[in-house]
Amino acid sequence: MSMISGRIERLPFAHFHRHLLLMGGLGYMFDAMDAAVLAFILPVLRKTWELSSVQIGLLGSSTYIGFFFGALLAGTLGDLIGRRTVMIWALALYCVASLVSAFVNSWPPFFAARIVAGIGTGAESAIIAPYLAEFVARRFRGSFTGSLAGFFSFGFVAAALLGYFIVPAHDEGWRMVLVITALPVVMLLWWRRALPESPRWLESRGRTDEASRILEKIEADFARRGHTLAAPQPEPAGATGKSGTLRENFMLLLAGRQARITIMTWIMWLSITFSYYSFFVWIPGLLVETGMSITKSFSYSLAIYCAQVPGYFSAAWFNEKIGRQATIATYMLLGGASALGLAFSSSNEQIMLAGICMSFFMNGTYAGVYAYTAEVFPTAVRTTGAGLASAIGRVGAIVSPILVGYLYPNFGFMGVFGITTIVLLLGAAVVVLMGVPTRGRSLEEIAAGEAQ
Repeated sequence: MSMISGRIERLPFAHFHRHLLLMGGLGYMFDAMDAAVLAFILPVLRKTWELSSVQIGLLGSSTYIGFFFGALLAGTLGDLIGRRTVMIWALALYCVASLVSAFVNSWPPFFAARIVAGIGTGAESAIIAPYLAEFVARRFRGSFTGSLAGFFSFGFVAAALLGYFIVPAHDEGWRMVLVITALPVVMLLWWRRALPESPRWLESRGRTDEASRILEKIEADFARRGHTLAAPQPEPAGATGKSGTLRENFMLLLAGRQARITIMTWIMWLSITFSYYSFFVWIPGLLVETGMSITKSFSYSLAIYCAQVPGYFSAAWFNEKIGRQATIATYMLLGGASALGLAFSSSNEQIMLAGICMSFFMNGTYAGVYAYTAEVFPTAVRTTGAGLASAIGRVGAIVSPILVGYLYPNFGFMGVFGITTIVLLLGAAVVVLMGVPTRGRSLEEIAAGEAQ
C-alpha cells in the first residue's frame, strides 16, 4: 500500500493546485500560439522569400514533424529521468528555437528552427498533463486536467489577434510575432523553477524518502494557509524499481490487460487528431471554392477560435459529471454532426453557426482526451504511454491533409466528410468499449485494476 498516494488524495483543491494549473496552462497557451501563428506568417514569407508551394508545404509541416519527435522524447524521458526535468528543458528548447526562427533570412534555417521549436512544444504538450495530474486527488482530477488543456484555446485566440493586427501592420511583423510568443516563456521558466518533482514518480523509482520530503513541504504550505488535512488513507501501491529501461517501459505498455488500454489510446488520439486537421485545414479552402468567402474573414476565424474556450472548459466540467469516456465519445459525435452541418450549409449564417459548433465540440474532445490519457497508465510508464499516444496522434495531423487532398477531387464533399465521420465514430466506439472508467478512482487504483 502507498501512503504517498494517500497523502496526495487527501489534499483539498486550493492555492497549490491553482498555482500548478496556471503554470501548466500557460505552457499550453504558448504551445498553441506557436503552432497557430504559423498560418498567419507563411503567406508573408511566401512573398518575401519568393517560395514555391512545395517549400510552403514543408514549412507548414515543420511544427508537426517536431511535435511527433518531441512527444516521443518527452514521454520516454519523463519516465526515465523525471517529469520536471523534461518539462523545463522542453520549454527552454522551444523558447530558444522560436527566437532563432525570428531572425533568420531564408527558408532552410527557418524550417530547421521550426522543427526544433516543434520538438519543444510537442514535448511540453505531452509531459504537462501526466505530470501535473499526479499531484491532484481523484475528486477533481478530471476537471483539473481538462481545464489545463483548456489553456490551448487562449493561445489560439491570441495567435489570431497577433496574426491579424501585427503581422500585416509592419514589414517585419512576422518577426515581431515570433518574438512576442517566445519572450514570455523566459518568465514562465523562471516561475517554474520552484516546481517539485512528482512524488508519485519518485515512489515508482524507489525514492520514497525524497517523495515524502516533497509532500512534507506541500503539506506545510496547506497548514500555513489554514487547511486542516484529514488522516491519509493508504492506496494500492504500484510496482517500484530503480532502473526501468526504455525497452522495459515499452514492453509494460503492451503487457497483459494494459495492452488493450494502450491500443485504445492510440486509436483515440489518431481518430480525433486525424478528423480535427481534416476539418480545420481543408474546410475553409473547400468552402471558398463553392463561393462561401466568409471563411476567409476575420470574424469567421475569430469566432472559430473563441468557440474553443467554452468547448474546452465545458468538457472539463463534464469530465467529472459523466466521466471521461462519455465526454470524449459525446463530443466526438457532436463534432462530426457539426461538420456534416457545415458541409450542407448554404448561407454565411449557417456556415458561421456550424463552424462555431464544430470548433466547440472538436476542441472540447481534447479536454477529455488529455485528462483520460494522463490517467490510464501506471505511474512507472505514464509519460511513455501518454507521449507515444500523442505522437501517434500527430501522424493523423500529417496524413489527414494529404488524404483529403486525394479524396476531394475524386469523391467531393461527401467523400471527405464520410471518411472523417467514420473515423470519429470508430474513435468514440473504441473509447467506450475498450476503455476503463477513471472517474472517482485514484491513479493507483486504476493501474491496479488493469494489472489483475
